[in-house]
Amino acid sequence: MASNMVKKVLLGGLAAAGAAAWAIAPRRSSDKHRHAVQPVPDVWYAHRGLHDAGSGLNEQYAAESGEYVALARRMAMKAGYGTPEVTGPIAPENSLASFAAACEAGFGIELDIQMTADGRIVVVHDNDLMRVAGDPRRIADLTYDELTRIPLFPSPSKPGDARSAQAGDGEPAQVPQGYYQHVPLFSDVLKVVNGRVPIIVEYKFETNRYWDERDEEFMDLGDALLSAYDGTYVMESFHPGAVAWYRKHRPDVCRGQLAEASSFGNGVLPWAAGSLGFNFLGRPDFVAYDWHGGNLPQVRAARAMGATAVSWTVRSSDEYAICDDWFDRHIFESFVPQYR
Repeated sequence: MASNMVKKVLLGGLAAAGAAAWAIAPRRSSDKHRHAVQPVPDVWYAHRGLHDAGSGLNEQYAAESGEYVALARRMAMKAGYGTPEVTGPIAPENSLASFAAACEAGFGIELDIQMTADGRIVVVHDNDLMRVAGDPRRIADLTYDELTRIPLFPSPSKPGDARSAQAGDGEPAQVPQGYYQHVPLFSDVLKVVNGRVPIIVEYKFETNRYWDERDEEFMDLGDALLSAYDGTYVMESFHPGAVAWYRKHRPDVCRGQLAEASSFGNGVLPWAAGSLGFNFLGRPDFVAYDWHGGNLPQVRAARAMGATAVSWTVRSSDEYAICDDWFDRHIFESFVPQYR
């Protein structure tokens, strides 16, 4: 009786392990070969461009972020954006100036795309503009024309600020005066980069829990721009549906599943996503994982089965030293990598 029970437990464990391995497995190498898929280029990727205001520029990283901000400003000015007389930010996150700065410095770029109310594909991370412009309105509710009149990190914001220092009224009446950057069109970003460095393109959604017609339109429009782009890029998303879309429609494109660890107490879906349990939908070529979780079993297993492991977002040389052995590529900000 006890022997039979042990056998059942062992068989059950083997079945569970097999199911888990099947779920998190990346794309097969034979499929990559058949579609001539190129790997994620081996460079450092500047998170939201090389920026002098925005993500990651917190007090926690002040020891190294000063050098990073100074480099972003120098490279942006070298590319023709701003002047030494501009006291505010020159190259805020996800701006044309930040992407030009990354190109000048020789870094790859990681960026985020969304769709506006009038169906334009723009580059911006948050669903609203509160953090980057002091404006509470949502990207999905604004037209591109409206976005051009909303400065990113307007005065009195300073270089090195992580958040916009001004609370906007939400109704800019006219184009602001003087130098400023605004949320750019994705097509304009591609023109600025012009194939000089590789790009990791993240498709951003307001929720990853469902898929609708607007999401389909977003994918079609975003991919149309990338299909016409004569440069190196890969795509990624937290939404398994976006990765699955590329599996179905563009199998020749290197695709990645974004994820971060989540406890079961936060809900089944976040836990399953963090466990890479939805990889079976998109069969990604790479896994982009929160660097803190790079040594988790699911990341190690996916990497062992052939997935490239990409970290996000490394913000100091100390963090890099901790996680480098766990990853093959790195997305960074707030410090200047010495290993490139």
